[in-house]
Amino acid sequence: MTASALEQLKTMTDIVADTGDIEAIKRYQPLDATTNPSLLYKAAQMPQYSDLFQQAVAYAKSQAEDVNQQVDIAMDKLSVLIGCEIVNIVPGKVSTEVDARLSFNTSATVKKARQLIALYDEQGISKDRILIKIASTWEGIKAAEILEQEGINCNLTLLFSLTQAIACANAGVFLISPFVGRILDWYKKDTGKTSYEPQEDPGVLSVSDIYQYYKQHDVNTIVMGASFRNSGEILALAGCDRLTISPDLLAELQNSKDIVNRQLSPDSSSQHFDRVQLSEADFRYQLNDNAMATEKLAEGIRNFIKDQNKLEVLIHEQLIA
Repeated sequence: MTASALEQLKTMTDIVADTGDIEAIKRYQPLDATTNPSLLYKAAQMPQYSDLFQQAVAYAKSQAEDVNQQVDIAMDKLSVLIGCEIVNIVPGKVSTEVDARLSFNTSATVKKARQLIALYDEQGISKDRILIKIASTWEGIKAAEILEQEGINCNLTLLFSLTQAIACANAGVFLISPFVGRILDWYKKDTGKTSYEPQEDPGVLSVSDIYQYYKQHDVNTIVMGASFRNSGEILALAGCDRLTISPDLLAELQNSKDIVNRQLSPDSSSQHFDRVQLSEADFRYQLNDNAMATEKLAEGIRNFIKDQNKLEVLIHEQLIA
């Protein structure tokens, strides 16, 4: 009997669930799970998570009197409580995201990451089960460099370019999440082209380049492809270190009997990449020179902040009820 495409993929790539939905994580049995403000906002509105929501609100009220401080505390506590539920299901790590409004503030990002780790510690969860998720700005990468030196592993997200990936490698980041689908979105809009074959998909090609650069230069940072628009993109990256996949696409792969062939391996590179050291000026110039990466990074931060604000409204309403 032919194994499902998902089961075949699991033999060559570690699968991560891109969701805060605990039931979906139980169903597909990924290695890790990753959340973000958008996913937490969705989870907070699901009846099955109402107890966690109320726990976070009660905790915030016990820690501060000012309602604005309570909102901030409840946000962090809810992220951690959902993370704790997921830790009990997956064998690996859970990514918990730092407030996207801190994306351009290194010291504030470091402080917030330490607070999240402390909240996990209060729940009896060791920091080696957690990845702190940070946007791949220069300031975010520098914050990750500090945290990694403290033994706090990081997941650098909203990554759209080799420049960002190289800076993460130089900083000794544990894991990066280069985006695929959002790169495709930009190119479709920019060129007017309505579709790309998986092997020509600009997002697939971007992650492939990053993977090959890392393997050629023995970079230990894990490459985890993210933000997929279709299963073809996923299968075109079979063999990547990790892939984080939404429940809908996990279901599609689970129900498929297509043969999955490995596309990426440490010795599969067809081009040579020189090892690069980047100054802050180099990073900012190269990122600025990449219109797609610049626009999608900024857009991603804005969208995470929008959903963070929506979640804060829900929390605020509960606090003053």
